[in-house]
Amino acid sequence: MKFILFFLCWLCLANPSFSQTEIKLDSVDKHVGDSVIVCGQVNDAYYASRIENTPTFLNIGGKYPNQKLTVVIWNDIRKEFEKAPEEMFKDQKICVLGRIELYKGKPQIVVRRAIQITVPK
Repeated sequence: MKFILFFLCWLCLANPSFSQTEIKLDSVDKHVGDSVIVCGQVNDAYYASRIENTPTFLNIGGKYPNQKLTVVIWNDIRKEFEKAPEEMFKDQKICVLGRIELYKGKPQIVVRRAIQITVPK
């Protein structure tokens, strides 16, 4: 019983830390280090099968190298998707939840679970 009470208290206290702010695609570079939700059109999608850990890159807001945001999906996460992410999301508007990082000066979000990407209706 004490464990259940402890867990419920922890859940209530931890919940605010999981909230993300929805931002506009044009402002991703101002939110590096923040956990956010950002939506935009996937203009370019590539499965890098010859690179270590075989990442999938979804470029939003332009084609590589002029994208505003890159969504990175590592190989171990690909199996969580119904189909290959580069096919599933190409030319789709998606929303991504995650922490914005910089890679070689460009903003990116690394997907750690498939549920971080949604297709708005």
